[in-house]
Amino acid sequence: MASFRSSASLLLLLLSISIALSTVLPLPVSDGLDSPTLPHHPGFVSPYLVLRVGSASPSATSSSDTCEQTYGFMPCTTSWIGNLFLILVYGYLMFQAATYLSNGSELLLEILGPGIVGGLFLPILGALPDAMLILVSGLSGSTETAQSQVSVGMGLLAGSTVMLLTVIWGSCVVVGKCDIQDTVALDKSDTNGFSLTGSGVSNDIWTSYAARIMVISVIPFIIVQVPQVLNSTSGRHLAVLIALIVSLLLLIAYCLYQVFQPWIQTRRLNYVEHKHVLFGFLTHVRKRALGKLLNDDGEVNRDVLEKLFTMLDENDDGYLSPSELKALIVGMRLEELELDEDKAIDKILTEFDTSNDYRLDLDEFVNGISRWIRKAIKSGSASGMKIHGTAKFLDDLHKKTRQEHALVKSGDESEGDEESVENRRTNLLKAIMLLVLGTFLAAIFADPLVDAVDEFSDATSIPTFFISFIFLPLATNASEAVSAIIFASRKRQKTASLTFSELYGAATMNNLLCLAVFLALVYIRGLTWDFSSEVLVILIVCVVMGVFASFRTTFPLWTAGIAFSLYPFSLALVYVLDYIFGWS
Repeated sequence: MASFRSSASLLLLLLSISIALSTVLPLPVSDGLDSPTLPHHPGFVSPYLVLRVGSASPSATSSSDTCEQTYGFMPCTTSWIGNLFLILVYGYLMFQAATYLSNGSELLLEILGPGIVGGLFLPILGALPDAMLILVSGLSGSTETAQSQVSVGMGLLAGSTVMLLTVIWGSCVVVGKCDIQDTVALDKSDTNGFSLTGSGVSNDIWTSYAARIMVISVIPFIIVQVPQVLNSTSGRHLAVLIALIVSLLLLIAYCLYQVFQPWIQTRRLNYVEHKHVLFGFLTHVRKRALGKLLNDDGEVNRDVLEKLFTMLDENDDGYLSPSELKALIVGMRLEELELDEDKAIDKILTEFDTSNDYRLDLDEFVNGISRWIRKAIKSGSASGMKIHGTAKFLDDLHKKTRQEHALVKSGDESEGDEESVENRRTNLLKAIMLLVLGTFLAAIFADPLVDAVDEFSDATSIPTFFISFIFLPLATNASEAVSAIIFASRKRQKTASLTFSELYGAATMNNLLCLAVFLALVYIRGLTWDFSSEVLVILIVCVVMGVFASFRTTFPLWTAGIAFSLYPFSLALVYVLDYIFGWS
């Protein structure tokens, strides 16, 4: 519902803009088209932007400082502050498009599962905002205009890949760090502080495979650069075509691999299942507890949990065995989660049993429930707990997680479960609407955003590459970055593996899908490939971060410093090569 409220507000904003464009809209910038004067002061020139629908006045068209309205009605200006404002507005709209596509993709994955949906369509949808911006950067206007604007697409392509593998990658190491013992990061143990070698994150072997695939995806960049390395001008157009074909073949191979080996999507579904089982367990504990589960200050009521522990400890040995825990989950309605009791007990012990003796003492029991209550508060609305009480808050949260889990397991639903089928249909419709809305926004506002960046570059004399390298990835990758950092902050190997696998997967799609779109523009429109420094930056970052993760599964904290330093290094390298050594 929050997504639809947000989209409704966005549509209201767009409607307001449309109404404003039908009249005169004053803004504190100049558009280069009209210079309105006051009736009794012919010499006075207004400092405000006046946007009019229709043709400009003859005096306006004769101005030497003009801008062209995208689609014939979108606002435009030649001043740097006006274009900065437009970049922020259009960038926010592209951010919303990326958010809708991300939310819709995740919901569709939960409903339909991995395979063709998770392996083929969702990676493409994730890269759609970047691909759309790259496409429009060289699609419209004359060849000269396209050659000028296409650097926006290259800046976005390079900036998105570099940001994913440096700033976001390093941030995930920092927020997800745990204590390293015997070269492995211990789940949820973070007592070493910011020790460069004593803390970090651990991943599974599949993350190393994802990093290797990402390194392989840079092959088209190497192919297209061969004529430049050989200092040949005759084979550049052919090299672009060969690189385009290779990138498309690699893209198809990558998608097929995701379809038949959907390990990233499967890990996500397993994580959802694990979370929902434990939320269900927490709700059942609240029902069995002899008193209020939380004190007035919001802390866990240890006395109540001790009474529950004593009641469950049938042999009075001070521990809860699997069989004694099984007595607690009787009536938990595991059939709704399509799990047997033994599997549910294994998940609970995995989360609570810190001593690894396959039983729970009182402290493990209390601390485990305390951790999951804090997670429940973070997952839901804390204000709802204050207003309606802990019982209703946990009941509502458990009901939501049961519905989400039913969506994940929708393929095995029984025909008689009408409520689950209805929820599945509702969420499928919601997912489709989010995807359509995200695609629509990305298609509509990609072109005016590129135009605003180009005009801002003209007004400030800042190269378009640097503007698009820094600002555009913030719009198209912000939701992905927030999701990755939140996942990493859970401080577990499972979530860390998922986080870094998805980062490498996103970089792979940039190197294949987005590059294929860019190469197609260059080839079809006969543009000049002159991006040696930008390609070198992409190669350095992808190879360093990819090879590094290909042969190790634990990233100590010092590796975050390497990742962070590569970002300013990339900007400095492009500047030195282009503007000091004259590569472009």
